[in-house]
Amino acid sequence: MRIAVLAVAILLAAVLVWLLVPFPVTPPTVDVAGDAERGAYVLRMGGCASCHTDSANEGAFLAGGRALQTPFGTFYTSNLTPDPETGIGGWSTGDFVQAMTKGISPEGHDYYPAFPYTSYANMTLQDLADLKAYLDTVEPAANPVPPHELAFPFGFRPLLKPWKAIFFRANGIEPDPEQSESWNRGAYLVEGPTHCGECHTQRNRLGARDESRHLAGNRDGPDRKPVPNITPHPDDGIGGWSASDLSYALETGILPDYDVLGGAMSEVVRDSTGHLTQEDRAAIAEYLLSVEPLPDAAPTDQGGEGS
Repeated sequence: MRIAVLAVAILLAAVLVWLLVPFPVTPPTVDVAGDAERGAYVLRMGGCASCHTDSANEGAFLAGGRALQTPFGTFYTSNLTPDPETGIGGWSTGDFVQAMTKGISPEGHDYYPAFPYTSYANMTLQDLADLKAYLDTVEPAANPVPPHELAFPFGFRPLLKPWKAIFFRANGIEPDPEQSESWNRGAYLVEGPTHCGECHTQRNRLGARDESRHLAGNRDGPDRKPVPNITPHPDDGIGGWSASDLSYALETGILPDYDVLGGAMSEVVRDSTGHLTQEDRAAIAEYLLSVEPLPDAAPTDQGGEGS
């Protein structure tokens, strides 16, 4: 009996250490050189400026501090400028890759999935190196970001370790040889840097995406607003759209019925998809129109605030 009690005590102690002690992870060695000019395009692909610039309060470019309201509380976006104290000025490219693909800070702390490393984990090493090279050229801005304001128990950061063990898989995206080069490019963009599923997929009570409802809409999107279905469902999604309709909407924000995209999606067009090449927008359209059609999980007017 004593041995059993001791074993349980040791196991509990090990679990507590695992939960409470940040274990710095050696960042990967990045052998590819980053191209800052191309990294500026990767920044557009990721829509980084929309979330990491507090435009409403005239914040500096990419200096973070924007409040994101969610069902779990309010998150404040991080400072991506190369400021050495409040930004990522002291990060190596390996540190950056580790954060983007593993959700781990240089100090070993786990990031909340409000930072969509769950999608960025699908990005190529070259894109990540290029993005870091560009971020290193941005004007440094000293901007201490407020701590997140999360409801209990979500504010207990050590719980992210079991969350990641259950829900996070960094498997990357392998090209499908049976699909076109354009389709594979679209799959990479949607499931990686543009991270469409992070907003357009319903989440469970623990904040993980319900992949059985992939891209079928989200009742509680950014700032607690509904996000529409972007699967090709004929009634609830974009099944009645042509590829050119979708590509044009991503470029201009204008819908096939001449309404306009509103809410967070208007920012996506302004800061991200409106700056992509025609080929990349066409690739996104080709891929989205090929995914499984699913009924809407978040009924909303396509041109309304949730679009």
